[in-house]
Amino acid sequence: MLLTKTNYLLYKECPQNAWVKVFEPKEYYSKQLSDFDKMIMETGNEIDKLARNLFPGGILIKNRKETKTTMKLVGDREKIIYQPVFCTDKFEAIADIFVWNDDQKAYDIYEVKSTNSGKNKKKHNDGYKHDLAFQVNILKKLSVPINKTYIIRLNCDYVRQEKLDINKLLVIEDFTDEVMGITDIVLDEMQSAYDLLKLENKPRGHCSCITKGRSAHCTSFNYLNPDIPEYSVHDISRIGISKKKLSELIDRKIYSIFDVPTSFDLTVIQRSQVNVAQSNKIILNKSELVNFFSDIKYPISFLDYETFPSAIPRFVGYKPYNQIPFQFSLHILKNQESEIEHFEFLYINNDNPDLEFIKELKNYLPEKGSIIVWSKQFESGINTKLAERQKNYLSYMESINDRIIDLELPFKNQLYVHPEFKGKTSIKNVLPALISQFSYKTLDIQEGGTASETWNKIVSGVFDDNEIKEKSEDLLSYCKLDTLAMFEIWKHCLEQLK
Repeated sequence: MLLTKTNYLLYKECPQNAWVKVFEPKEYYSKQLSDFDKMIMETGNEIDKLARNLFPGGILIKNRKETKTTMKLVGDREKIIYQPVFCTDKFEAIADIFVWNDDQKAYDIYEVKSTNSGKNKKKHNDGYKHDLAFQVNILKKLSVPINKTYIIRLNCDYVRQEKLDINKLLVIEDFTDEVMGITDIVLDEMQSAYDLLKLENKPRGHCSCITKGRSAHCTSFNYLNPDIPEYSVHDISRIGISKKKLSELIDRKIYSIFDVPTSFDLTVIQRSQVNVAQSNKIILNKSELVNFFSDIKYPISFLDYETFPSAIPRFVGYKPYNQIPFQFSLHILKNQESEIEHFEFLYINNDNPDLEFIKELKNYLPEKGSIIVWSKQFESGINTKLAERQKNYLSYMESINDRIIDLELPFKNQLYVHPEFKGKTSIKNVLPALISQFSYKTLDIQEGGTASETWNKIVSGVFDDNEIKEKSEDLLSYCKLDTLAMFEIWKHCLEQLK
């Protein structure tokens, strides 16, 4: 058994999950990757290939079994090697880029990452240090001379012009001191991981994710923790950042949300969720809801965007991971007596959709009245970025943002709490709980990640003409349900206040 770098990093997150991957691969891979996860992997591969242009002319190791080829190239002091494979009697790692440093008579290691240099940089850095330290320990064992270790990632401040400038898009950061400072610690972790992952007997007890919130659970959590119910204390809102509270519940063997004592210290929002679950009764704060809905003015526009987060900027004015708005759905209710009207826009050309998006929005969206969205931060953020790139429409996009009302707020603020929400306030959770006849499960596209990836495949030429027509209809149906859902939820709430 060889411990790979991937499995070591997985071990650091959850040792038992790494064991399942090695000994129970069918169980580990039983849950299919989401389209969003696949998109992340494809993005990583795309950026990895792009980064090689910083060091052109290298030799690519295509097969992860070619350790002998790698060591021969290293022995010959090959200037640049892509994807070199290194292996000892216990450990295996694939590096991204090796560059020979003539002055130091040693190799510099460059690890390519698909994150950017902005948000969550510190959080990512810890994982990157361990990634590189794993490689360094193997290279020391193989007597490969190492000089510096670097991370290559996206520059969050880069703004694309007509031509993509990879020297400005990608930033190189020296991690040598941080990496060399933890190599001994990482070596001990590598040995511990190796010792666990060579044991054929399943580790006993709960996995280490037992004291993490639901969103941070490993892929094998249900398999490793069969005594944890489907609706557990891990589903309590924001319990993952209240580690002391969650640990106390687990220590007391309180796993079900229905067993949380009334005396247990929780926030107001957490307590509301638990009370609603245990009583199976709805919380409806009518006075506050009346105040919220009284601010909504006719004509009422229910608006939703679909976007694609392109890591490598495709168009002028875009930064890494700026969202490309390619679609909107709009339901309009002019007054109390009128019928709901629907308008939609989908851009499937492979050039910049910004101008067409704004023009179509201006064509259909009423000039006055409230604009209802689900999660104001998202749509408002898209409008702000559009205004930055298309400055002629700055005042128009600002006027839209001034009229936006977030329909998720009353649910976030616990003005309306339903047992079936289970602590979540996304439209995918609220809609079926309140209005059972509407469901995303009947659609071919059921969530935003799939919508983004579908559009990307359309404009990238993956589909033929018939498939483009079919996938376009799927996109329109999905986005249409989002705005129809907002209308139905709004109408439902008003009925509850009568």
